[in-house]
Amino acid sequence: MATPTIDKFLCEIARFMHEKNGTRVLNYLHYEPPWPPLYSQMITELKKVYPVFQHDNLEKKCTETLPTEEGGDGGGSFTSFISFMVAYFVFIRDVDVSQLLETHNKLKALLGLAIGLDKRPDLVANLTSREATAGAEEAGERVTLAEGSANLIREAFKKCASERSGNVSGLDSNGRPEGRRIGIYLMANVCLKLFFHCRKLRSAEQIFALIYQQSPPLSLYPAAQRTTFLYYLGRYHFANNHFYRAQLSLQAAYNQCHRLAAKQCRLILIYLITSNIILGRFPKPYVYEKTAARRFRDKFTPICQAITRGDIASFRALTDINSPSAAWFLHWRILLQITNRCEVLLWRSLARRTYLLSGNRGDAANKKAATLSMEDVLILAIFLEKRALGMEVKEGNRDSTSHHSTDGKQHTNSIFIFLPNSEDEEQHGYVDPDLVDMVDPSGPDLPTMETVESMMASLVDQGLLHGFISHGQKRFAIKGVKQQSPPLRAGFPNAWATLSAKGSDEVPGWVREGQKRLGGTVMHLSNARPVGA
Repeated sequence: MATPTIDKFLCEIARFMHEKNGTRVLNYLHYEPPWPPLYSQMITELKKVYPVFQHDNLEKKCTETLPTEEGGDGGGSFTSFISFMVAYFVFIRDVDVSQLLETHNKLKALLGLAIGLDKRPDLVANLTSREATAGAEEAGERVTLAEGSANLIREAFKKCASERSGNVSGLDSNGRPEGRRIGIYLMANVCLKLFFHCRKLRSAEQIFALIYQQSPPLSLYPAAQRTTFLYYLGRYHFANNHFYRAQLSLQAAYNQCHRLAAKQCRLILIYLITSNIILGRFPKPYVYEKTAARRFRDKFTPICQAITRGDIASFRALTDINSPSAAWFLHWRILLQITNRCEVLLWRSLARRTYLLSGNRGDAANKKAATLSMEDVLILAIFLEKRALGMEVKEGNRDSTSHHSTDGKQHTNSIFIFLPNSEDEEQHGYVDPDLVDMVDPSGPDLPTMETVESMMASLVDQGLLHGFISHGQKRFAIKGVKQQSPPLRAGFPNAWATLSAKGSDEVPGWVREGQKRLGGTVMHLSNARPVGA
């Protein structure tokens, strides 16, 4: 049977591919009703000539009409794009807007293809670039195939979220979501997966904001949708450095994740464990025994041990870009958060260990406060920083600035690490003549007393140290020894208890039953009485 409309449609797509006009291809594909007349006729032909059991014939039709390879010597294959077009035809042929679950499953198939094509930029580079408008000198922002797909699906999500029929609360008489609101989290999760793949957190933020303002409570939706949404919500707050909010979302996602979904549990645990470490709560040994946490012990335990000991040198080595675990941390995008945000816990542990080694325990009976010498903290910090830089620390000379590594290796910036008063070039290294007046030959950037004082003040301000600083005596005095004994517990409160107490259980983007939402609420004051009435 002839299919003139499908033939014409495929010929137009083929022409756009030959012209390398990705914008026209994106604009030519419609994903939702109401369908234009051309698409309605094409859907009719698809149902008659290529029903469900004619998938191979449909693929053959696309292969015969569409180019399979890009022209030129360096051309790539268009096989993935042909598969995408077959999936597109199947989607518009079988889609039924009244059956949102089936629609969601078909969109997931398109989602997988879109992400797969996005991972092969060599195949779709010419189709995903957005060309300059007529008369414009500069092209617009590049939109990838995955992002373009997410933008299309987002329109369906907006229609679900902005449903106005039925009850104002969006619930039926049985307390369940009604109308298009049933599909809010189905569409949202598809969009979020694409946006996180494209690293478009700003677009994901719009999804969370709209849900927070207009969606029924999350608890009314199926467990699979809840778990997926909470995972992406936790990822979003994690990327924005709201680690307590991330921990709450990810913990809820893990608790609701099916025990047989090991892959999903593993994804959740990666960010949940990292969030907890940054907040000062380290994993218990039994956590690593879980199937989903396999091989996590080798990644996280050394970092937790370094933080607990205040071992700056080991922590720097473990979070270095060339460390054995760096590639794994970078792949999951948690290396920078661990490196930067665990610094405060590292200094707290260093101060605590210094107190255990040389601190004055004080005398509560004679009102003599327990104190810690910040000069001792500085000595340990310099020692550990030198060890982290690979510098040799000579016995009996804690101020040595030798740039020779203890393991025979040379530090990357060794040409700038030398004694300031040396006249011997061989001793202090080579400096480019153009940089003689610009390089300060004072050695590496090691901690100073100002560094220690600022760190201790920051710890006091965050509640991780309990006491006050005597700048004149260069000492830290512990307060509250009478109320809490011994001084170690009074001066160094539990990090997790301190940081979690400052957090709020309110998580923007997570709609719970009976909660008051932050922002986005319209207050009707037409019946309000005047002030003082």
